[in-house]
Amino acid sequence: MKKKENPNLSLSNASSHYSHLSLSPPHLTSFPSLSGENKNEPEKPWRYAMGRNSSPSPDNTFDGNGNASAGAGANDLGLRSIRDRLRFKRNPNPSHNGDRAKSFADRGPPVRGRSHYNGRFNRRGFLSPFLFKGKSAFYLVIISAVFLFALASMVLQSSITSVFKQGSDKGRLLRDGLRFGTTLRFVPGRISRRLVEANGFDRLRNEPRFAVRMPRLALVLGNMKKNPQSLMLITIVKNIQKLGYALKIFAVENGNARAMWEQLGGQISILSLESYGHMDWSIFEGVLVDSLGSKEAISSLMQEPFCTIPLIWIVQEDALADRLPVYEETGWMDLISHWRSAFSRADVIVFPDFSLPMLYSALDSGNFFVIPGSPVDVWAAENYVKTHSKTQLRMKYGFSNDDFLVLIVGSSTFYNEPAWDYAVAMHTIGPLLIKYARRKDPGRAFKFVFLCGNSTDGYNEVLQEVASRLGLQDDSLRHYGLNNDVKSVLVMADLVLYDSSQDVQVFPPLLIQAMTFEIPVIATDFPVLKKYVVDGVHGMFFPKRNPDALLKAFSLLISNGKLSRFAQTVASSGRRLAKNILASECITGYARLLERVLNFPSDAFLPGPISQLHQGAWEWNLFQKETDLRGHEMEDIAEGKSAARSVVYALEEEFAYSAKSKNMSEDGNVNLEQDIPNQQDWDILREIESSEEYESLEMEELEERMEKDSGVWDDIYRNARKSEKLKFEANERDEGELERTGQPVCIYEIYSGAAAWPFLHHGSLYRGLSLSAGARRLSSDDVNAVVRLPILNQTYYRDILCEIGGMFAIAKKVDNIHGRPWIGFQSWHASGRKVSLSPKAEKVLEETIQENTRGDVIYFWARLNMDGGVTGSKNALTFWSMCDILNGGYCRTAFEDAFRRIYGLPSHMEALPPMPDDGGHWSMLHSWVMPTPSFLEFVMFARMFADSLDALHANVSKGNTCLLGSSNVEKKHCYCRMLEVLVNVWAYHSARKMVYIDPHSGSLEEQHPLEQRKVFIWAKYFNNTLLKRIDEDLAEAADDGDYPSETWLWPLTGEVHWLGIYEREREQRYRLKMDKKRKTKEKLLERMKYGYKQKSLG
Repeated sequence: MKKKENPNLSLSNASSHYSHLSLSPPHLTSFPSLSGENKNEPEKPWRYAMGRNSSPSPDNTFDGNGNASAGAGANDLGLRSIRDRLRFKRNPNPSHNGDRAKSFADRGPPVRGRSHYNGRFNRRGFLSPFLFKGKSAFYLVIISAVFLFALASMVLQSSITSVFKQGSDKGRLLRDGLRFGTTLRFVPGRISRRLVEANGFDRLRNEPRFAVRMPRLALVLGNMKKNPQSLMLITIVKNIQKLGYALKIFAVENGNARAMWEQLGGQISILSLESYGHMDWSIFEGVLVDSLGSKEAISSLMQEPFCTIPLIWIVQEDALADRLPVYEETGWMDLISHWRSAFSRADVIVFPDFSLPMLYSALDSGNFFVIPGSPVDVWAAENYVKTHSKTQLRMKYGFSNDDFLVLIVGSSTFYNEPAWDYAVAMHTIGPLLIKYARRKDPGRAFKFVFLCGNSTDGYNEVLQEVASRLGLQDDSLRHYGLNNDVKSVLVMADLVLYDSSQDVQVFPPLLIQAMTFEIPVIATDFPVLKKYVVDGVHGMFFPKRNPDALLKAFSLLISNGKLSRFAQTVASSGRRLAKNILASECITGYARLLERVLNFPSDAFLPGPISQLHQGAWEWNLFQKETDLRGHEMEDIAEGKSAARSVVYALEEEFAYSAKSKNMSEDGNVNLEQDIPNQQDWDILREIESSEEYESLEMEELEERMEKDSGVWDDIYRNARKSEKLKFEANERDEGELERTGQPVCIYEIYSGAAAWPFLHHGSLYRGLSLSAGARRLSSDDVNAVVRLPILNQTYYRDILCEIGGMFAIAKKVDNIHGRPWIGFQSWHASGRKVSLSPKAEKVLEETIQENTRGDVIYFWARLNMDGGVTGSKNALTFWSMCDILNGGYCRTAFEDAFRRIYGLPSHMEALPPMPDDGGHWSMLHSWVMPTPSFLEFVMFARMFADSLDALHANVSKGNTCLLGSSNVEKKHCYCRMLEVLVNVWAYHSARKMVYIDPHSGSLEEQHPLEQRKVFIWAKYFNNTLLKRIDEDLAEAADDGDYPSETWLWPLTGEVHWLGIYEREREQRYRLKMDKKRKTKEKLLERMKYGYKQKSLG
């Protein structure tokens, strides 16, 4: 494969990026299948829409950014989509096009029609035109003149374009489907379309919001080099910070741009393979990942509980796209599936131009999105002109300094099939060629250079044939392929002419480079070009297929065979425009995408409106030194994809090794086929086993009938101990279970996915508690909460209860699993947020529990952040105001209604327990330790509260709408945040001593002393006797089947027990006992009556 001149991702930069591509014909919805692909293939989530210029515009179309508009689709014919994916294949050596020029010359121009009819003419019909008189004859002359003019135009067009219309069979099939006037355009897939159609914050901004912190966003950098990709990201980050985002920056590897990034986001964490598993991504509202080099970060986000965190992946490299065709050829479908699963994990895959989605189409799952705009074209052009001279390049390519070079550029969609655009362009510039290319000015010649296709396609001979037919000067038409140095051709040009039969979705990168080279541009008046370029200021426009307008625009830029002063002014203005073109659209595009993808919880501020972003330029001042570099240093910086390529090739090596091992194992299986037992061997083995079993049974029966000495006491004791040892080994657990023997406390760490395993502890103090049946740690004695509490097997209830569902599972028949006087819990989030107990704090906690065995006390170490992260506002929030912030402003209302429902309080009575504002700490993250009897009391109250909350939620909200959250994640985990702080209300008002233990130093500090809260506590509502009575009433109703609703939550969250159940169980046990006595008595009477009969042997 040929080495690329430049790896930049735009269509204009990567010259070999074009030449190695060919387009497979798509399946069109209104034409027969052209590609021969399976028609049953599922619909791709992104596609290309087509349309004709003459058709009315459809109702809903998408522009280049994916935004819905009516005008953008004015060229659509109603062919809403191309169902099959358009695949572009790399073709570094297009040998099938090598003899194209020869085949063109042999075929000659196509026959347009016949000059005579096969049938005979009626004599009158043949002479009838001469029979017209007067006005009829006058009209006939006019019609004949128009007809002859059209015929002459067709002949001229046929002469110019006949050689271009000779294509391969594949190209001809494609042209049959995509006819003149149709449009090929990128349309977002089903996932991206939902983002485009989202309303953003229009509704949320009008609602009251209680927030205390800025929204947090994680940014993972593939590299920190000073390159155009970093320039784009730094510009975006600086602007979204103005909207109120708080960024935490991570990087895969270090680089020379680290100082810039640290000024934006503070200290940067360098990620390693070991650190990926210890990142708690759940503290962020979303993750923004840059580059393929950050693929390992994607892998850490593919497992629970991180698999639902919003993820935006920016892909600016084509390193993987280069290798995808190789994977298909070598049959590495597992590797393709691996990358496809990684791409499908992202909520959105963002590309900077429309060529990359086509190259990565094999990995598309409907989440591809394009936000046009990147400084890569300007960056490359500015540095290219510093190392290349226009004069030297002209000498190298055989042009004179006096030659006036006009570079003709068309659409780069059909890389190896340029016939359409250049046939149209040749027809449009026909008068231009005749006027200027025929001139024989001394020392000054007009040369028209066509930039298209590959250099090996033989188009130079084709163009020479066109020149000879039109009577143009020799060598006035030249061809250069896109697999050559494209920027060198641009630098040599005096003027660039852009014309395309395809509608343009984004500003062409080739034009950006041409304008950066300060070359005047003449282009068709496409809407996307007129959006940025002012006619006569930054460039010149002409209507599509209007040769006269083109000739007029061209003449304004030419004066005495050179560029006019007006042309130089236009070129200078175009250069200033190209410097920061599309920068504003790129910045606002990412800001709008973040609004529609991220989840903003109730305690986070909403980002500012996008309208306050006024910057429309890249941060060039930060990279001034880098843009002054020359030669290979600049090329190394422009590459900027070492991390991406290393990840791609590392995965290739890994999969190649696994494939090799698989092949070796398969070869080994072939050699061992003769050792596999057949059916006869199994029959013989079965006969042997049955014979041995019969003999062993016979020997046991004989030994039972023989007198046997019981042996000495030592032998009996030794055999009994051996039996106990074997029985214990059969039920032996891991070392942690053995170490916990004799410990006064056990802390259960609650987790809900494999990604949380690195955050869990090992040792005698901890034991895992899994909320998911399939996510338990291997070779561990973690408790399966789903087995103990089947309701957790339902995703809905597992999501709304969260960690407290695991507590309900432990409390159900607690004696079967926990036989210690103290019990504790800790969420896996505590380790991720650096608030879990240190070894020093663990030792202090154990010693304190062993010394103070008496007293009802709760020790907690993860505290509620009452300052909300706002500097200077410590302790400014109360307990209930913070609860409101965490629950969408409805915490007090919901708690009061649920509390009133538990105790049947009338509406006029106060039902919100008072919580003091004394500056003390409150527990958070379910991280606490208390006596086991106190834990059972708390669970008793928590079950009632959760049931009451669920009943109110079912009555108030229709359609499963949660009022306790604003984001989708909060609505999914509706009750979790309120149940998380419930232990504080119970402990405070049940007169439990509350002690805060510093998780790092282990220091103890009592919170809310009992002497100070005696006046405020509602002890009567949290009395154990009252709670037991309410619990028995609920159990009696459940036992009688008197359910208040079909979805009654309380019986499903634990044991259902009351005195009636106890009496029924005691009666059942008594009945079984009496039945056993009756059977024993009948058996004895039968023996006394008939005697004992010995069983026969055999």
